Amino acid sequence: MNLAHYEGATFMAFSPDGEFCYTGGDDCLARIWRTDKGDDYDPDVAVEAGEPLMTIAAAKHCWFTGSADSEVRQYARGSREFQALVTSSAGVTIRCIAVDPKGKRVAVSSAEMTVKVVDIEDTVKIMIITGHTDCVRKVTWHPSGTILTTSGADGRIIVWDVSGDEPKEIRVIQGVIPAIKNPKAVEFFHDCSAIWHPSGEYFVVASRSHDVVAISKDTWEKSFAFTDDSVNGMTTALSLSANGNYLATSSHNEVYVWSTQTRRLLFKFPEPTTAIVTQMAFSPTANYLAWVQWDGRFLRWSDPIPASSPDPVKTGSTSTNTRMIRRSGTPTLFDDDDAVTKPGAKDKSAEDDAAELYPFDNDDWIIDDVGGAMQDEPEAERPIGNGFVKEMVSVTKAQPPFQPGSTPMRDRKRYLCYNMIGVIEVTDQDTHHIVNVEFHDRSARKAYHFTDHHKYDLATLGERGALYACQPEGEHPAHVRYKPYGNWAAQGEWTYELDEGVKVLGIAAGGPPPTKSLRVLSDGDMQGNGNVVIATSENELTFLTGTGIERCSIGLDGDFVSMVAGPEWVFVVQRDGATTMDGSQNLSGTLYDFEELYVLQSRKLPIAKDCTLKWIGVSEEGAPALYDSTGVMYIMPRFRIPLRGVWVRILDTNKLERKKGKDESYWPVGLSGEQFMCLILKGRQDHPGFPRPLIQELPMRLPFRGKDPKDGPLEEHVARENMYLQLSRDALGEDLVTDAISKRELAVDKELIQLIQTACKGDKLPRALELTRMLHHMQSFDMAMKVAEFYHLVGLQEKMQALKDDREDEDRLVGARDQRRQWRQDYAAVPPPRLPPADVGPSRTRAFQDFGPPPAIHRPGLARATPSVARGPNDIDYDVEDRFTPPSDGKRKRDEEDDVLRDSQSPDGTKRRALKSLGTETSVGPFFDIITHLTEWLAETNPFAKKGNTNTDNRNPFARNAEHNQSLHKSESFFEKVDAAESSKTRGKHTILLPRKTAIYLTFNLHRPYNCPKERAAHKERHNTTDNSVRPAFRPCARSSKEESQKEG
Repeated sequence: MNLAHYEGATFMAFSPDGEFCYTGGDDCLARIWRTDKGDDYDPDVAVEAGEPLMTIAAAKHCWFTGSADSEVRQYARGSREFQALVTSSAGVTIRCIAVDPKGKRVAVSSAEMTVKVVDIEDTVKIMIITGHTDCVRKVTWHPSGTILTTSGADGRIIVWDVSGDEPKEIRVIQGVIPAIKNPKAVEFFHDCSAIWHPSGEYFVVASRSHDVVAISKDTWEKSFAFTDDSVNGMTTALSLSANGNYLATSSHNEVYVWSTQTRRLLFKFPEPTTAIVTQMAFSPTANYLAWVQWDGRFLRWSDPIPASSPDPVKTGSTSTNTRMIRRSGTPTLFDDDDAVTKPGAKDKSAEDDAAELYPFDNDDWIIDDVGGAMQDEPEAERPIGNGFVKEMVSVTKAQPPFQPGSTPMRDRKRYLCYNMIGVIEVTDQDTHHIVNVEFHDRSARKAYHFTDHHKYDLATLGERGALYACQPEGEHPAHVRYKPYGNWAAQGEWTYELDEGVKVLGIAAGGPPPTKSLRVLSDGDMQGNGNVVIATSENELTFLTGTGIERCSIGLDGDFVSMVAGPEWVFVVQRDGATTMDGSQNLSGTLYDFEELYVLQSRKLPIAKDCTLKWIGVSEEGAPALYDSTGVMYIMPRFRIPLRGVWVRILDTNKLERKKGKDESYWPVGLSGEQFMCLILKGRQDHPGFPRPLIQELPMRLPFRGKDPKDGPLEEHVARENMYLQLSRDALGEDLVTDAISKRELAVDKELIQLIQTACKGDKLPRALELTRMLHHMQSFDMAMKVAEFYHLVGLQEKMQALKDDREDEDRLVGARDQRRQWRQDYAAVPPPRLPPADVGPSRTRAFQDFGPPPAIHRPGLARATPSVARGPNDIDYDVEDRFTPPSDGKRKRDEEDDVLRDSQSPDGTKRRALKSLGTETSVGPFFDIITHLTEWLAETNPFAKKGNTNTDNRNPFARNAEHNQSLHKSESFFEKVDAAESSKTRGKHTILLPRKTAIYLTFNLHRPYNCPKERAAHKERHNTTDNSVRPAFRPCARSSKEESQKEG
């Protein structure tokens, strides 16, 4: 390391033979370093420049400097000898110098918007290139020397064909590099060069999304990117090795080395740099990497590539260009040994593999930059047998789990959580952490701080409490700690320990928002402490209540990535399998309901290829939202409808008006209504730092492509308002509408009327009619018809009237409610199937051993009909207490049997058994005798009574010849029995007479008891009651138990 120049922008270049390295900086000096000397070497100095040097380049026999004094100077190789002025600009700063691969021409850019291509031997031959709208920061040459790429401050990369006398524009590439207008900003001096790979098939460049991307020469589109989770921040300098095997980059005061074949991070410089790196380069002839920093230091890294890895210089062939070889085919599962493609034959699978890895012109070939490493083994050395299955390995690195709203530790400070509720800040004190919790709304929650000896690395702020988690360390398992809000929160704190060796991957705390301040405990007592969800390394989600009660553990289908909780649900992001070969993270999101623990939504995340998920959160309306690495925000408005939600692009930060001409990014905090709450990061900053930045509000704008300056904003706002209205209507349930929704609909109708007026004015009648269909209120239709009448559009007015009539016939609000009901019915719980009763016999049937007939299947719908007894208006109700009134002088004390008899109408079997156990010897009153007598008579004369058969359990109910299985029909013997019962008066003096109608319907229309003497006498005379062997049908009055016993005796 050498302190070469003053603090400021510093630049460098190697000579083509690698013997010299030239540096220049703000001290107006150019130094010449020998690469074979040590740190104590005193280099030569060129002092001709009158102002700071801004660029340095080297050719085979000379080297060049460009300075702020608008001069390009030429020096002899490895010497401070000044040779000539190559060119100059009109009093503006020289920005970049690039020598073509043949060393015959030099391209010069300046603060002007033009680029000069000057012949070194004849400086009068100059080609002027014009096309940028701002100054050109960097110029680079294609290895063939016929293509020149220019990177401008306007954020564009332009590819030029300079093989002829006049330059020809090949392609303009936009949106890759940042547009930086201020030439005094530090970001202006970051290297934005399009550095060509030695193969000439693509170039690499530091993109505005903090990645180093490769642009294919065939399509001029992004081919792949160099990304790693450990590499953060903007890339300030980059360089390719001589053979193109390795890429060196610098970001965040770190130097990294990547493999260009696998695009993976390989090595890292062991010590951080003292300042940002402004330019770096590999030695063209040795394993040697050098760079210069903003503080003027010149550093060299000897042997950055270990001896065990492929050499960064040698190409494996005698030619300086990369050698192309043809790969032999890989046998498939069903190929014979003889069917394997021979080394000289063309193989389609090899072509597809090469096309995936390298977008070259000729797909039949792949690049061998290693030298023999890509060749298949010789036939004699190949293993013989079934070793033909080769593993397909994805080159896309999987995104690790992350906690939304958290940042990494920088300068002993970090944010554990930064969301719409508050902020959790952590300060590292070596032996412990100091945790400071602050809230945005200090009237609802009280800030606090505490000393953390567990060193929590995960935390989140929910509506009801704060949740912390730490990982296992030594003998201490991982645990989760929940701290509810409120003055008495310490009484509700609890800790949940995990099993030994299990790690916590993510946590979430949800619950309903408070209706009043949580500084008092009353609100928490009524609504609880919310819900807690824990994601562990065992690929599970553990659900707990806010008081620590375990509810359920749900297994995940893939690797956990992140999650966030809302008032009613938790949104979990997981990876479905592995990442794909084309750069997709293959992420999906699932919405779990807290109350019932069912899946409300399950969708793939709309993350583009080569992009990652940066943030997930909850909108103010409770909808899930996500933000990707390209700056696009998505939201799921119809999340309340089961399995019908879709992701809607609600904001593209790249199209914001405020971002034009600025190099800034946005760190999401949350969504509040129509505002995007975020932290603005300047330059290539990845995370917010300290002191804490203020939250900024950016308006939400749907990324529509309409160019109309008047109708475009109105259409976007109407679409956005309709989306929010649908979200509000889905939460209505059985309600039709609220005042807030009605007012919002009326505001949308006013904007629709403006669009209708514009359509009518431009004679766009179909558009006006379509806009009319979108109106909500009836009075809005009247306004639309007035607009049509004003423009004398009678036909349109009549069609609008027809639309209004249709709307009046069908209630819009009732229809929306019915639709919500139908959606709920579509996903209602399915009842369990009706299964036959289990066999409870003494022996169970064994498979393949019981060859008897199959057992009877119980089918309730096919059971035989059982006649029911219908009660008529004159039927006796056997409620003794209500219907039987003893004489006034009859004072009889009810015994326990009477109490049992009073409840005889109860369906309880206990009461029936009590009646049966009384028998004929128990005297409980006259009506018990009536019941007993009628029961015995029915058993003798009822044609529907079952015949005595002890083997009723084994009979077949479907046997047609069984007597007891005969179908129920009108039987003549039945009526004969009835007639015999009516006509027979010699059967006994006390015969019960029942009319035909009563016998058919089995209804006993018995007369009331004869309580007066005249009625008893008439009854005796009519029935001639003299025989005591048969009990009378009715007793005139109640008798004592003793008299009754004597009578019956």
